[in-house]
Amino acid sequence: MDHAGIAANPPSRTDTTENFPVASRLLPAALRPKVLAFYRFARMADDIADAPGLSPAEKLARLDHMEGLLDDPAGPLAQVGTAEARTLLSAFRQDAVQDRYPDWSALEDYCARSAAPVGRLLLRLHGETQAEAPRAADALCAGLQVLNHLQDLAPDRAAMNRIYLPEPWMDQAGGEAAFFDPPNPARRAVLDAALDRVEALLEQAAPLPRLLTSRLRLQAAVTLDLGWRLLAKLRGADPIAGRVALGRADFAAAFAGLARGPRSDAAVVRDRVGRAGSSFGRGMAVLKGQRRRGLYAVYGFCRAVDDIADGAMPEAEKRRLLGHWRAKLTAPDCALSCELAWTRKAFALPLAECEAMIDGMETDATPGLRLADEAALDTYCRRVAGSVGAMAVRIFGAPGAQDFGLALGRTLQLVNILRDVDEDAAIDRVYVPASLLARHGVKQDSAEAVVTHAGFVPCCNELAARAAEGFAQAERELEAHDRRAMKPARIMMWGYRRLLDRMLARGFALPRARPRLTKAEKLRMAWLALRP
Repeated sequence: MDHAGIAANPPSRTDTTENFPVASRLLPAALRPKVLAFYRFARMADDIADAPGLSPAEKLARLDHMEGLLDDPAGPLAQVGTAEARTLLSAFRQDAVQDRYPDWSALEDYCARSAAPVGRLLLRLHGETQAEAPRAADALCAGLQVLNHLQDLAPDRAAMNRIYLPEPWMDQAGGEAAFFDPPNPARRAVLDAALDRVEALLEQAAPLPRLLTSRLRLQAAVTLDLGWRLLAKLRGADPIAGRVALGRADFAAAFAGLARGPRSDAAVVRDRVGRAGSSFGRGMAVLKGQRRRGLYAVYGFCRAVDDIADGAMPEAEKRRLLGHWRAKLTAPDCALSCELAWTRKAFALPLAECEAMIDGMETDATPGLRLADEAALDTYCRRVAGSVGAMAVRIFGAPGAQDFGLALGRTLQLVNILRDVDEDAAIDRVYVPASLLARHGVKQDSAEAVVTHAGFVPCCNELAARAAEGFAQAERELEAHDRRAMKPARIMMWGYRRLLDRMLARGFALPRARPRLTKAEKLRMAWLALRP
């Protein structure tokens, strides 16, 4: 290929300086030249689309020229295949003329053309024909692409005035200029919401190494591991403040991980639960074997949809993603949804309980959330907490304790509401019912005005009294159920009761500090978990 006549500049990267393996020695020697030929073609086209010194018209002309080369029987990809390259070129043409994105769906469409063809090419060259492999490969390629976009937000904007994070997402942090302002604390929430989307893609890609039969499975496993590692790095650092990148140690660890073999869906979900650091963790750890696996799947599902509802993204995106989870309940397509499907079958969990949880998250997705009355509060608690209780007791091995699980779930949710009143107000949510607020002279005003009103304190006292009675009732009802089976519930109750006691002792007047369990209390929960 005539680099001088077509290429904008020398290649910006090579196959050895990319974030992820291109044609590593894990692939068969006979296929590596074909993979490299495709990479070099794609790299040149990408560099043309990114060249700051070329006008959009010049970029399009050069990309058209490159597509013309694909029609040449002796062209650069004659022995490789051109269908995937043509799809890639459509994405690079878009790069030449588009510098902002209106929503996440538009970004997904771009990734389907700028990244997924690479995975499809590798599957084809290796003769991989498993029906589920293309979907997993597409998810891996999209996840890696979005990671690269987030990693390069600042340099892409500076060099090309191009931003792949959708504009309405940046609006959650005050708009584009504010998003890129170094001191902006709201940026972290937006980045985390975008990284949640990457996590979902990597969970969808998780089965890929297990699906493949060729040596491609090895490179897929390493690439997937590196994706998780870069995701973790971006969780812990700000790519706007400085470049966040993988290092040699990350590559070494990813290659060394091949000795462990491909990870199961259960392992992927277990890692998700571990990263969450949940207050329910001690209770879940009591269970063993399949019961623990099932409870992890339920918790992971609840955490995933809760992260969507709480994420710093537009309401329309939240509702679209929650709709996707409704579909996953009957057509699982990722490690987490597959584990949830296994759990529902293994422990006879009603589909309606999972749907109720999503119903509750759709309530949370409502901007300026207010609950009209006690009935609305009961409905909300039933959906987001009662559903968990109803599923948990079945996993514990006490399906006859459903009413207990529903009541305990409501009690724990009341504690959550009281614990989080100020954090919820900061995102314009008030769960204390308007009817209760009105009884104490609190008007339906801004969330901040509600939680700082003098009448808000007695409202909290009323809810706290109901929670205390709920715990007392739960203690009485526990005697009617298998003590060993209900051990996880007892540990969760113990921890949440400590939080409620702390709030009651402190009171609900300003200033309010969010109550947390002490190290000693966490150790006690661990000790309780070890007791018979």
